[in-house]
Amino acid sequence: MTAASSPAHSSAHSSAHPPAPSPDPGAPVPAATEGGSTRANRFLRALKRQPTDCTPVWLMRQAGRYLPEYNRVRAEAGDFLALCQSPEKACEVTLQPLERFDLDAAILFSDILTIPDAMGLGLRFAAGEGPWFEHPLKTEADILRLGIPDPHQELGYVIDAVATIRRALDGKLPLIGFAGSPWTLACYMIEGRGSSDFRQIKTLRYSRPDLMHHVLDVTAQAVALYLAAQVKAGAQALMLFDTWGGVLSDADYPVFSQAYLAQIIVALNGDPACADTPVIVFTKGGGLWLERLADTGASAVGVDWTMDLAAARRRIGGRVALQGNLDPMALMGPAAAVRDLAIATVDRYDLDASLPSGLGHIFNLGHGISQFTPPENVAVLVDTVHAHSRQRRLDQA
Repeated sequence: MTAASSPAHSSAHSSAHPPAPSPDPGAPVPAATEGGSTRANRFLRALKRQPTDCTPVWLMRQAGRYLPEYNRVRAEAGDFLALCQSPEKACEVTLQPLERFDLDAAILFSDILTIPDAMGLGLRFAAGEGPWFEHPLKTEADILRLGIPDPHQELGYVIDAVATIRRALDGKLPLIGFAGSPWTLACYMIEGRGSSDFRQIKTLRYSRPDLMHHVLDVTAQAVALYLAAQVKAGAQALMLFDTWGGVLSDADYPVFSQAYLAQIIVALNGDPACADTPVIVFTKGGGLWLERLADTGASAVGVDWTMDLAAARRRIGGRVALQGNLDPMALMGPAAAVRDLAIATVDRYDLDASLPSGLGHIFNLGHGISQFTPPENVAVLVDTVHAHSRQRRLDQA
Protein backbone atom coordinates (compact mmCIF):
# COMPACT_ATOMS: atom_id res chain seq x y z
CA MET A 1 0.00 0.00 0.00
CA THR A 2 2.78 2.37 0.78
CA ALA A 3 5.50 3.36 -1.63
CA ALA A 4 8.14 5.91 -0.96
CA SER A 5 8.78 9.36 -2.24
CA SER A 6 10.41 12.42 -0.91
CA PRO A 7 12.20 15.43 -2.30
CA ALA A 8 15.72 16.61 -2.21
CA HIS A 9 17.90 14.18 -0.48
CA SER A 10 21.20 14.65 1.18
CA SER A 11 23.69 12.73 3.24
CA ALA A 12 22.06 9.37 2.55
CA HIS A 13 23.00 9.72 -1.10
CA SER A 14 26.20 7.84 -1.84
CA SER A 15 28.85 8.66 -4.39
CA ALA A 16 27.44 5.92 -6.59
CA HIS A 17 24.43 8.12 -7.30
CA PRO A 18 25.40 11.77 -6.69
CA PRO A 19 22.36 14.08 -6.52
CA ALA A 20 22.68 16.37 -9.51
CA PRO A 21 19.71 18.55 -10.47
CA SER A 22 18.42 18.00 -13.96
CA PRO A 23 17.65 21.11 -16.01
CA ASP A 24 14.41 19.48 -17.19
CA PRO A 25 12.60 17.20 -14.71
CA GLY A 26 10.53 15.82 -17.57
CA ALA A 27 13.47 14.91 -19.77
CA PRO A 28 13.45 11.30 -20.98
CA VAL A 29 16.00 8.75 -19.85
CA PRO A 30 18.81 8.00 -22.31
CA ALA A 31 17.61 6.05 -25.32
CA ALA A 32 18.42 2.35 -25.42
CA THR A 33 20.28 0.77 -28.26
CA GLU A 34 18.28 -1.66 -30.35
CA GLY A 35 20.20 -4.71 -29.24
CA GLY A 36 20.44 -4.15 -25.50
CA SER A 37 19.88 -1.73 -22.68
CA THR A 38 21.58 0.31 -20.02
CA ARG A 39 20.65 0.24 -16.35
CA ALA A 40 18.95 3.59 -16.91
CA ASN A 41 16.38 2.17 -19.32
CA ARG A 42 16.33 -1.59 -18.65
CA PHE A 43 13.04 -1.31 -16.74
CA LEU A 44 11.33 0.87 -19.35
CA ARG A 45 12.40 -1.44 -22.16
CA ALA A 46 11.00 -4.45 -20.29
CA LEU A 47 7.68 -2.63 -19.90
CA LYS A 48 7.57 -2.31 -23.69
CA ARG A 49 8.50 -5.99 -24.09
CA GLN A 50 11.79 -5.03 -25.74
CA PRO A 51 15.02 -7.02 -25.26
CA THR A 52 17.09 -6.28 -22.16
CA ASP A 53 20.54 -7.48 -21.11
CA CYS A 54 19.04 -8.99 -17.93
CA THR A 55 15.75 -8.98 -16.05
CA PRO A 56 15.11 -5.65 -14.30
CA VAL A 57 14.26 -5.69 -10.59
CA TRP A 58 12.43 -3.35 -8.29
CA LEU A 59 10.44 -4.15 -5.14
CA MET A 60 7.08 -2.94 -3.95
CA ARG A 61 7.65 -0.97 -0.74
CA GLN A 62 11.41 -1.01 -1.43
CA ALA A 63 11.85 2.14 0.68
CA GLY A 64 10.55 1.20 4.09
CA ARG A 65 10.96 0.01 7.64
CA TYR A 66 13.32 -2.89 6.87
CA LEU A 67 16.03 -0.25 6.26
CA PRO A 68 17.57 1.37 9.36
CA GLU A 69 18.30 4.56 7.42
CA TYR A 70 14.60 4.85 6.58
CA ASN A 71 13.65 4.51 10.24
CA ARG A 72 16.09 7.28 11.12
CA VAL A 73 14.54 9.71 8.62
CA ARG A 74 11.01 8.73 9.64
CA ALA A 75 11.88 9.46 13.26
CA GLU A 76 13.30 12.84 12.22
CA ALA A 77 10.08 13.65 10.37
CA GLY A 78 7.98 12.88 13.44
CA ASP A 79 5.45 10.52 11.86
CA PHE A 80 4.60 8.80 8.61
CA LEU A 81 2.31 11.52 7.26
CA ALA A 82 4.88 14.23 7.94
CA LEU A 83 7.43 12.15 6.06
CA CYS A 84 5.08 11.82 3.07
CA GLN A 85 4.32 15.53 3.13
CA SER A 86 7.97 16.64 3.05
CA PRO A 87 9.23 16.51 -0.55
CA GLU A 88 12.84 16.64 0.65
CA LYS A 89 12.53 13.76 3.10
CA ALA A 90 10.37 11.76 0.70
CA CYS A 91 13.14 12.08 -1.87
CA GLU A 92 15.75 11.05 0.65
CA VAL A 93 14.01 7.81 1.56
CA THR A 94 13.11 7.10 -2.08
CA LEU A 95 16.81 7.08 -2.94
CA GLN A 96 17.99 5.05 0.06
CA PRO A 97 17.37 1.55 -1.35
CA LEU A 98 19.03 2.56 -4.63
CA GLU A 99 22.25 3.16 -2.76
CA ARG A 100 22.20 -0.24 -1.06
CA PHE A 101 20.96 -2.39 -3.94
CA ASP A 102 21.41 -2.56 -7.71
CA LEU A 103 17.73 -1.86 -8.35
CA ASP A 104 16.45 -0.82 -11.77
CA ALA A 105 13.81 1.75 -10.83
CA ALA A 106 12.85 4.19 -8.11
CA ILE A 107 9.29 4.45 -6.87
CA LEU A 108 7.82 7.59 -5.38
CA PHE A 109 7.56 7.47 -1.59
CA SER A 110 3.99 8.27 -0.65
CA ASP A 111 0.80 6.44 0.28
CA ILE A 112 -2.23 5.37 -1.73
CA LEU A 113 -4.54 7.14 0.75
CA THR A 114 -3.37 10.66 -0.10
CA ILE A 115 -6.32 11.10 -2.49
CA PRO A 116 -9.09 10.37 0.04
CA ASP A 117 -7.24 12.54 2.54
CA ALA A 118 -7.30 15.37 -0.01
CA MET A 119 -11.05 14.73 -0.39
CA GLY A 120 -11.46 15.71 3.27
CA LEU A 121 -11.71 12.31 4.95
CA GLY A 122 -8.95 13.07 7.47
CA LEU A 123 -6.23 10.44 7.14
CA ARG A 124 -4.57 9.35 10.37
CA PHE A 125 -1.95 6.73 11.23
CA ALA A 126 -1.94 5.08 14.64
CA ALA A 127 1.12 3.13 15.76
CA GLY A 128 0.50 -0.56 15.31
CA GLU A 129 -3.01 -0.03 13.91
CA GLY A 130 -2.50 1.10 10.33
CA PRO A 131 -4.28 3.98 8.58
CA TRP A 132 -7.79 5.16 9.40
CA PHE A 133 -10.08 8.03 8.45
CA GLU A 134 -11.72 10.50 10.82
CA HIS A 135 -14.58 11.12 8.37
CA PRO A 136 -15.36 7.94 6.42
CA LEU A 137 -18.27 7.86 3.98
CA LYS A 138 -21.26 6.89 6.12
CA THR A 139 -24.28 8.50 4.44
CA GLU A 140 -25.59 9.30 1.00
CA ALA A 141 -24.88 12.96 1.69
CA ASP A 142 -21.24 12.13 2.49
CA ILE A 143 -20.95 10.33 -0.84
CA LEU A 144 -22.62 13.06 -2.90
CA ARG A 145 -20.34 15.68 -1.33
CA LEU A 146 -17.21 13.95 -2.64
CA GLY A 147 -15.11 16.27 -4.74
CA ILE A 148 -12.13 15.80 -7.03
CA PRO A 149 -9.02 17.38 -5.47
CA ASP A 150 -6.67 19.53 -7.52
CA PRO A 151 -3.39 17.56 -7.57
CA HIS A 152 -1.38 20.78 -7.66
CA GLN A 153 -3.17 22.22 -4.64
CA GLU A 154 -4.35 19.64 -2.10
CA LEU A 155 -1.74 17.13 -3.32
CA GLY A 156 0.99 19.55 -4.30
CA TYR A 157 3.45 18.06 -1.81
CA VAL A 158 3.36 14.77 -3.77
CA ILE A 159 3.84 16.50 -7.11
CA ASP A 160 6.76 18.48 -5.66
CA ALA A 161 8.25 15.22 -4.40
CA VAL A 162 8.05 13.68 -7.88
CA ALA A 163 9.89 16.62 -9.44
CA THR A 164 12.51 16.61 -6.69
CA ILE A 165 13.18 12.88 -7.00
CA ARG A 166 13.38 13.09 -10.78
CA ARG A 167 16.00 15.82 -10.56
CA ALA A 168 18.00 13.86 -7.97
CA LEU A 169 17.95 10.71 -10.13
CA ASP A 170 19.45 12.76 -12.98
CA GLY A 171 18.56 10.15 -15.61
CA LYS A 172 20.39 7.33 -13.85
CA LEU A 173 17.19 5.36 -13.17
CA PRO A 174 13.53 5.78 -14.13
CA LEU A 175 10.93 6.94 -11.63
CA ILE A 176 7.62 5.15 -11.01
CA GLY A 177 4.58 7.12 -9.86
CA PHE A 178 1.54 5.38 -8.42
CA ALA A 179 -1.95 5.52 -6.99
CA GLY A 180 -4.47 3.16 -5.46
CA SER A 181 -7.24 1.72 -7.59
CA PRO A 182 -10.71 3.23 -7.17
CA TRP A 183 -12.06 0.02 -5.59
CA THR A 184 -9.20 -0.22 -3.10
CA LEU A 185 -9.46 3.45 -2.16
CA ALA A 186 -13.22 3.08 -1.77
CA CYS A 187 -12.68 0.19 0.64
CA TYR A 188 -10.79 2.49 3.00
CA MET A 189 -13.09 5.46 2.37
CA ILE A 190 -16.21 3.47 3.29
CA GLU A 191 -14.85 1.05 5.91
CA GLY A 192 -12.82 3.84 7.53
CA ARG A 193 -9.81 1.53 7.95
CA GLY A 194 -8.61 -1.93 6.98
CA SER A 195 -11.24 -4.66 7.21
CA SER A 196 -11.47 -8.42 7.62
CA ASP A 197 -14.89 -8.80 5.97
CA PHE A 198 -15.48 -5.52 4.03
CA ARG A 199 -19.01 -5.47 5.40
CA GLN A 200 -19.62 -1.74 4.96
CA ILE A 201 -18.54 -1.46 1.34
CA LYS A 202 -20.24 -4.69 0.32
CA THR A 203 -23.43 -3.57 2.02
CA LEU A 204 -23.31 -0.41 -0.09
CA ARG A 205 -22.53 -2.40 -3.23
CA TYR A 206 -25.55 -4.69 -2.74
CA SER A 207 -28.02 -2.14 -1.33
CA ARG A 208 -27.13 0.99 -3.31
CA PRO A 209 -25.00 0.09 -6.35
CA ASP A 210 -25.74 3.55 -7.78
CA LEU A 211 -23.94 5.18 -4.85
CA MET A 212 -21.14 2.63 -5.08
CA HIS A 213 -20.58 3.56 -8.71
CA HIS A 214 -20.66 7.25 -7.83
CA VAL A 215 -17.84 6.77 -5.33
CA LEU A 216 -15.81 4.78 -7.86
CA ASP A 217 -16.38 7.21 -10.73
CA VAL A 218 -15.40 10.29 -8.72
CA THR A 219 -12.37 8.47 -7.34
CA ALA A 220 -11.32 7.26 -10.80
CA GLN A 221 -11.44 10.83 -12.10
CA ALA A 222 -9.33 11.97 -9.15
CA VAL A 223 -6.78 9.17 -9.69
CA ALA A 224 -6.45 9.97 -13.40
CA LEU A 225 -5.77 13.65 -12.71
CA TYR A 226 -3.32 12.78 -9.93
CA LEU A 227 -1.36 10.33 -12.08
CA ALA A 228 -1.27 12.77 -15.01
CA ALA A 229 0.19 15.40 -12.69
CA GLN A 230 2.85 12.92 -11.56
CA VAL A 231 3.83 12.25 -15.18
CA LYS A 232 4.07 15.95 -15.95
CA ALA A 233 6.28 16.38 -12.89
CA GLY A 234 8.66 13.62 -14.00
CA ALA A 235 7.24 10.12 -13.41
CA GLN A 236 8.20 7.83 -16.32
CA ALA A 237 5.97 4.87 -15.48
CA LEU A 238 2.86 4.47 -13.36
CA MET A 239 1.42 1.72 -11.17
CA LEU A 240 -2.16 1.17 -10.00
CA PHE A 241 -2.36 -0.82 -6.75
CA ASP A 242 -5.63 -2.75 -6.58
CA THR A 243 -4.82 -4.23 -3.19
CA TRP A 244 -8.38 -5.24 -2.33
CA GLY A 245 -9.68 -6.20 -5.78
CA GLY A 246 -9.31 -9.84 -4.81
CA VAL A 247 -12.17 -9.59 -2.29
CA LEU A 248 -14.69 -9.10 -5.12
CA SER A 249 -16.70 -11.92 -6.62
CA ASP A 250 -15.93 -13.14 -10.12
CA ALA A 251 -19.08 -11.39 -11.40
CA ASP A 252 -18.30 -8.13 -9.58
CA TYR A 253 -14.62 -7.75 -10.42
CA PRO A 254 -15.11 -6.50 -14.00
CA VAL A 255 -17.90 -4.15 -12.92
CA PHE A 256 -16.46 -2.61 -9.76
CA SER A 257 -12.69 -2.79 -10.32
CA GLN A 258 -11.59 -3.58 -13.88
CA ALA A 259 -13.92 -1.01 -15.46
CA TYR A 260 -12.49 1.79 -13.34
CA LEU A 261 -8.88 0.74 -13.93
CA ALA A 262 -9.65 0.92 -17.66
CA GLN A 263 -11.34 4.32 -17.21
CA ILE A 264 -8.16 5.72 -15.68
CA ILE A 265 -5.94 4.33 -18.44
CA VAL A 266 -8.26 5.70 -21.15
CA ALA A 267 -8.08 9.13 -19.50
CA LEU A 268 -4.27 8.99 -19.34
CA ASN A 269 -4.03 7.88 -22.96
CA GLY A 270 -6.23 10.82 -23.93
CA ASP A 271 -3.74 13.29 -22.45
CA PRO A 272 -0.90 13.90 -24.96
CA ALA A 273 1.56 14.37 -22.09
CA CYS A 274 0.76 10.92 -20.68
CA ALA A 275 -0.20 8.82 -23.70
CA ASP A 276 3.20 7.12 -23.97
CA THR A 277 3.64 6.50 -20.24
CA PRO A 278 3.47 2.77 -19.41
CA VAL A 279 1.00 1.72 -16.72
CA ILE A 280 1.30 -1.37 -14.51
CA VAL A 281 -1.89 -2.75 -12.96
CA PHE A 282 -1.73 -5.08 -9.97
CA THR A 283 -4.65 -6.81 -8.28
CA LYS A 284 -3.66 -8.79 -5.21
CA GLY A 285 -5.39 -12.15 -5.54
CA GLY A 286 -6.20 -11.34 -9.16
CA GLY A 287 -4.83 -14.46 -10.87
CA LEU A 288 -8.33 -15.43 -11.94
CA TRP A 289 -8.64 -12.21 -13.94
CA LEU A 290 -5.32 -11.89 -15.77
CA GLU A 291 -7.01 -11.56 -19.15
CA ARG A 292 -9.31 -8.87 -17.79
CA LEU A 293 -6.33 -6.99 -16.37
CA ALA A 294 -4.63 -7.12 -19.76
CA ASP A 295 -7.87 -5.79 -21.28
CA THR A 296 -7.57 -2.56 -19.26
CA GLY A 297 -5.00 -1.23 -21.72
CA ALA A 298 -2.12 -1.49 -19.26
CA SER A 299 1.43 -2.08 -20.46
CA ALA A 300 2.11 -4.60 -17.69
CA VAL A 301 0.20 -6.76 -15.24
CA GLY A 302 1.52 -7.52 -11.77
CA VAL A 303 1.24 -11.11 -10.57
CA ASP A 304 1.16 -12.11 -6.90
CA TRP A 305 2.84 -15.22 -5.50
CA THR A 306 -0.31 -17.35 -5.70
CA MET A 307 -0.15 -17.39 -9.52
CA ASP A 308 2.18 -19.60 -11.55
CA LEU A 309 4.42 -17.29 -13.58
CA ALA A 310 4.75 -19.67 -16.52
CA ALA A 311 0.97 -19.97 -16.73
CA ALA A 312 0.63 -16.19 -16.57
CA ARG A 313 3.06 -15.84 -19.46
CA ARG A 314 1.10 -18.38 -21.50
CA ARG A 315 -2.15 -16.57 -20.83
CA ILE A 316 -1.22 -12.91 -21.40
CA GLY A 317 2.54 -12.63 -21.82
CA GLY A 318 2.19 -12.07 -25.54
CA ARG A 319 0.05 -8.99 -24.93
CA VAL A 320 1.61 -7.25 -21.93
CA ALA A 321 4.72 -7.35 -19.78
CA LEU A 322 4.49 -9.30 -16.52
CA GLN A 323 5.73 -8.18 -13.12
CA GLY A 324 6.37 -10.51 -10.17
CA ASN A 325 6.15 -12.72 -8.34
CA LEU A 326 8.27 -14.06 -5.44
CA ASP A 327 6.49 -14.51 -2.09
CA PRO A 328 7.77 -11.63 0.13
CA MET A 329 8.17 -14.09 3.01
CA ALA A 330 10.76 -16.01 0.97
CA LEU A 331 13.19 -13.25 1.98
CA MET A 332 12.96 -14.44 5.58
CA GLY A 333 14.87 -17.61 4.78
CA PRO A 334 18.64 -18.12 4.60
CA ALA A 335 20.57 -16.45 1.80
CA ALA A 336 21.07 -19.73 -0.06
CA ALA A 337 17.31 -20.31 -0.14
CA VAL A 338 16.69 -16.75 -1.37
CA ARG A 339 19.20 -17.36 -4.16
CA ASP A 340 17.56 -20.64 -5.16
CA LEU A 341 14.07 -19.15 -5.16
CA ALA A 342 15.17 -16.16 -7.22
CA ILE A 343 16.66 -18.52 -9.80
CA ALA A 344 13.52 -20.66 -9.79
CA THR A 345 11.33 -17.61 -10.41
CA VAL A 346 13.44 -16.44 -13.35
CA ASP A 347 13.46 -19.99 -14.75
CA ARG A 348 9.71 -20.34 -14.30
CA TYR A 349 9.12 -17.31 -16.52
CA ASP A 350 11.35 -18.95 -19.13
CA LEU A 351 9.72 -22.38 -18.89
CA ASP A 352 8.84 -22.30 -22.60
CA ALA A 353 12.29 -22.49 -24.17
CA SER A 354 10.89 -21.45 -27.55
CA LEU A 355 10.21 -17.92 -26.23
CA PRO A 356 12.92 -15.24 -25.89
CA SER A 357 14.55 -15.48 -22.48
CA GLY A 358 13.07 -12.99 -20.04
CA LEU A 359 11.31 -10.88 -22.67
CA GLY A 360 8.74 -8.68 -20.96
CA HIS A 361 9.55 -9.77 -17.40
CA ILE A 362 10.07 -7.36 -14.52
CA PHE A 363 11.13 -9.17 -11.36
CA ASN A 364 9.30 -8.11 -8.23
CA LEU A 365 7.78 -9.58 -5.11
CA GLY A 366 4.18 -10.78 -5.13
CA HIS A 367 3.37 -7.91 -2.74
CA GLY A 368 5.25 -5.38 -0.61
CA ILE A 369 8.44 -6.19 1.21
CA SER A 370 8.02 -6.91 4.94
CA GLN A 371 9.47 -4.57 7.57
CA PHE A 372 11.20 -7.62 9.09
CA THR A 373 13.17 -8.51 5.96
CA PRO A 374 16.97 -8.74 6.42
CA PRO A 375 18.47 -6.14 4.03
CA GLU A 376 21.31 -8.52 3.13
CA ASN A 377 18.75 -10.92 1.63
CA VAL A 378 17.48 -8.16 -0.64
CA ALA A 379 21.01 -7.71 -1.97
CA VAL A 380 21.24 -11.47 -2.63
CA LEU A 381 17.90 -11.40 -4.43
CA VAL A 382 18.68 -8.47 -6.71
CA ASP A 383 22.18 -9.64 -7.59
CA THR A 384 21.02 -13.20 -8.26
CA VAL A 385 18.19 -12.12 -10.57
CA HIS A 386 20.55 -9.95 -12.60
CA ALA A 387 23.33 -12.53 -12.83
CA HIS A 388 21.14 -15.54 -13.57
CA SER A 389 18.91 -13.81 -16.11
CA ARG A 390 21.94 -12.34 -17.88
CA GLN A 391 23.47 -15.80 -18.18
CA ARG A 392 20.21 -17.23 -19.52
CA ARG A 393 20.19 -14.64 -22.28
CA LEU A 394 23.80 -15.42 -23.16
CA ASP A 395 23.06 -19.14 -23.24
CA GLN A 396 20.12 -18.61 -25.56
CA ALA A 397 21.96 -16.25 -27.91
